[in-house]
Amino acid sequence: MATFTQSQLQAIADALGDTGDGLTGSEIGHLLATVKITDTDPQMTKRHRLYNAFVHDQNSRKDRTHIIAFIRKAMKPERFAREQGRFEPMRQNLNRALAFAGLAVEASGALVSAAAVETLSQATRRAQELRDDLTTRGVHPDVLRFCREELLADNYFHAVLEAVKSVADKIRQRTGLTDDGASLIDRAFSGACPMLAINALVSENEKSEQRGFSNLLKGTFSMFRNTTAHAPRVHWQMSKDDAEDLLSMVSLMHRRIDAAVMPPRV
Repeated sequence: MATFTQSQLQAIADALGDTGDGLTGSEIGHLLATVKITDTDPQMTKRHRLYNAFVHDQNSRKDRTHIIAFIRKAMKPERFAREQGRFEPMRQNLNRALAFAGLAVEASGALVSAAAVETLSQATRRAQELRDDLTTRGVHPDVLRFCREELLADNYFHAVLEAVKSVADKIRQRTGLTDDGASLIDRAFSGACPMLAINALVSENEKSEQRGFSNLLKGTFSMFRNTTAHAPRVHWQMSKDDAEDLLSMVSLMHRRIDAAVMPPRV
């Protein structure tokens, strides 16, 4: 029967027991009891408590069946109906750990097979290769900081997703707005006197360029901020070439936003 390695169990326990984004102590106790895993050390910190329980169960049964059951129970989306903001951070942390076991949790909560990452050095090489290629392209430094091994442990998707988020953050920093998505873009770039203008907005061509840039931002946000919150991540397998092209586009967005002016309000 298939089993997890010691390091895989440690990573899974660390993700599920994360202080900020993981399960609560009471949730851990309830879930362990539900899937009939002995809670060997309930007095320990959450990470160590889960790790010890998982190791004891797998060593006793010689398989990982009950640990898989725990993950499935823990990641049922309906459990987070009243705290929706907890689900995605926990799923992302857990998927980084599961990537080394060739598994992933979809947005639906289903546990599925995925392309396995074999070593940390593999993820590090991915990050270095991506960074080198993007540096050659001359991409914006605010994009390069998302080429990190922890974001590339499973695939390139996460680096692109986080880079897209950074565009919204920059717009909020420059405008003082607190909106997100299309609302943020409309308030910052639309209207006869937008908060941020990428040109003089004198000619029809310049006004058209402003509208086009606004639509480009909204389309990208819709693709990577809205859809991906609901679509299974396993459906977003992304090649290195695709990631480089998308990150180059995000680089363009950063440069245009950096250069945008705030016209005087009439």
